[in-house]
Amino acid sequence: MPHTLVPSDRVERVSVYGRDGAKLGSIERLMLDKVSGTVAYAVIKTGGLLGSHHHCPIRWDALRFDPARQAYQTDVTLDDLHKGPCELDDDAFDWGDRSRPHPHYWTV
Repeated sequence: MPHTLVPSDRVERVSVYGRDGAKLGSIERLMLDKVSGTVAYAVIKTGGLLGSHHHCPIRWDALRFDPARQAYQTDVTLDDLHKGPCELDDDAFDWGDRSRPHPHYWTV
């Protein structure tokens, strides 16, 4: 059986598809918990109008790798993502700040 470990740079830019089969975007980055060493959540970069992009967090445990697609699958839709905390092309946003609660995000 092949191993299940993958380097983080091979996860970044991998596509993510929602429960409706639509492409949500791609993984922009992984947020790691420094103390436990686990992946807390992924930041999904979604396409936007006129080349703008939203960056939305999704719990890491909400993503499943689909080997046939070589992509990740989740049970949320693009609308679900945008109902949670999202930032529009804002690299200055502190993704480690979990003070904005939302039921679908931030849970490790």
